Amino acid sequence: MVTSADSTAYQYRDETFPPLTPFEVKVGVYNNKGDGPFSAVVTVYSAEGEPREAPSDVKASGISASEVRVTWRPPIPGPGRPERYEVSFWKDVEQQEQSGSKRQTVRNETSVVLSGLDGNSLYHVTVRGFNTIGQGPPSAATTARTRKTPPEQPPRNLRWIQEGNNVSLSWDPVRAQDNESDVVGYMVFLRQEGRGHNQVTRTINPSTVLSLPEGGTYIMEVRALSDGGEGAVSAQVRVVTSSGVRAKSSQGSVHRPASSPVWTSILLLLLPVPFSSW
Repeated sequence: MVTSADSTAYQYRDETFPPLTPFEVKVGVYNNKGDGPFSAVVTVYSAEGEPREAPSDVKASGISASEVRVTWRPPIPGPGRPERYEVSFWKDVEQQEQSGSKRQTVRNETSVVLSGLDGNSLYHVTVRGFNTIGQGPPSAATTARTRKTPPEQPPRNLRWIQEGNNVSLSWDPVRAQDNESDVVGYMVFLRQEGRGHNQVTRTINPSTVLSLPEGGTYIMEVRALSDGGEGAVSAQVRVVTSSGVRAKSSQGSVHRPASSPVWTSILLLLLPVPFSSW
């Protein structure tokens, strides 16, 4: 009996019932004249406990110099279902989970990408489920190694030849050091000055041909691409195209300024000469 007429909830507690025990419930009203009608019967369940099983088939793999992808299978369905997951990870030199870091999923996803890691490093990873009641047991630890860092050397000695609105761009190949990821290609970024959007072109060669729209100043940059991620950015190349008029041919390089024409000044001194007859 709930004696307050303003009550809209009631909590029943019995420690002998296991989680997810079904109950049939109906609610009626009464006053000093007697009992009123009851609601329809509904089935409610006692609250879940914390997850009792650990996720299985946990796998981790390095996808860049700073990222590791972790996947797993949820526990067998039963009492204590996980609402989210927590991934713990620590470097091999740290030797224990307590000294590492933790990331939680937004919902009950079964994968996550860990970012901000050190390059060419071995990490240990465990996964556990949790809900509003508490945490479940962790999975067995698995390991993954991040890839080597991308090359620190940017593409150098950029050269270009402009024919109308087409630009042939080339650069010296980037050579990775022993502690860096091998170069697998290049990314060429093109954007119009004053705009933030980049057009990205990928190539496996140290050269490419770009078609520029008419009218504007365009900025080009190049990065080496490796298994460890993107390398350092090159110096900028700036090319101007004319609106409505086909641009003239030109060429240049960013490692040295284009030569400017040198004008020699000639002073002509005019002096009056007296006229003499022949």
